Amino acid sequence: MAGNFKMLAKTLYGFEPLLAKELRNLGASNVKEGVRNVTFEGDTGFLYKANLCLRTALKIFKPIHSFKVFNEKQLYRKIFEINWPEYFDVDTTFAIDTTMNSEVFKNSMFVSLKAKDALVDRFRQEVRKRPNVDSHNAQVRINIHLHENDCTVSLDSSGNSMHQRGYRIATNIAPINEVLAAGLLLLSGWDGRTDFLDPMCGSGTFLVEAAMIACNIPPNINREHYAFQHWLDYDETLHQKIVAASLNKARDFHHKIIGWDKAPSAVRKAQENIDNANLSEYIAIERKDFFKTEKPVEGKLHMVFNPPYGERLNIDMESFYGKIGDTLKQNYPGTDAWFITSNLEALKYVGLRPSRKIKTFNGKLESRLVRYEMYEGSKKEKYKIP
Repeated sequence: MAGNFKMLAKTLYGFEPLLAKELRNLGASNVKEGVRNVTFEGDTGFLYKANLCLRTALKIFKPIHSFKVFNEKQLYRKIFEINWPEYFDVDTTFAIDTTMNSEVFKNSMFVSLKAKDALVDRFRQEVRKRPNVDSHNAQVRINIHLHENDCTVSLDSSGNSMHQRGYRIATNIAPINEVLAAGLLLLSGWDGRTDFLDPMCGSGTFLVEAAMIACNIPPNINREHYAFQHWLDYDETLHQKIVAASLNKARDFHHKIIGWDKAPSAVRKAQENIDNANLSEYIAIERKDFFKTEKPVEGKLHMVFNPPYGERLNIDMESFYGKIGDTLKQNYPGTDAWFITSNLEALKYVGLRPSRKIKTFNGKLESRLVRYEMYEGSKKEKYKIP
């Protein structure tokens, strides 16, 4: 299609198939999975829509030039040859991020500095003035990716990572990343067709992401800013049309989303974040100790939670994970229970056999998303032939 161009979306380990499915559902073409990324094609409106609507993407890059490079002089020349004033205004702040796997260049900071010199020199040649660098809050971000001698220069359309949805103001000791939470929910099969419970909800991230999936609300609807808004070709009218069209696809939700935590501070923070996300009508928060509860609804219940791993919260792992298993077994019939943990040893104490184990990462911690199917009655009864 005319006007289409290649883009690259970064994601977390193991989320590539989820992201590829999201992109196809949104209408992307030529979708191809990579390692922690997915490439695709679309037009400018689709770039806006991808930033607004993708739940499992961290960044959306728009590649603008690719070339071979064998030394630092070549790198400088190739970056200088890009007509940077076509992309952003000289009064706009910028930053350059480099990711690399190369025998030619050893230091990513050196590459970024060399590219910065070339970019500002090109501005000086064209407009007799140079833009300023702002490494923390740059209005425009540029990504340089070096793989051996292959260099790709991209505009980072997102700016801040897309896990920064804009609703989470208050956090606890060990908050879960919003993109990770959304991906885990999708891996668990959450689709909004049953009641949902997070019995250790912390600051409420699973609850908010679950509600947005259930209602088909764009995950970044509360975000105020994207880097593409500082590009010279930014079309505000088109952007607003994309936002309005995406919101029009929201759907009704006729079940309950419930969150519990035994810490009063967590309950307060979760409620604050839910209010910020404008989702209070869908989510009910209470102070409760999961180990003293019973299933709060009739029928099927979908449960996803993030228990302590013992990394930042000091607990007795054997006792704690044993209580998780006992509580599920005794009080939660008809429940599809999923949780993530990096403490693989602690899983032995649950005392139940998981029906699935999915490898993932929580930050740098290798983790498992595990599923326990708690049947109504015994498992034998479930499969009994009448």
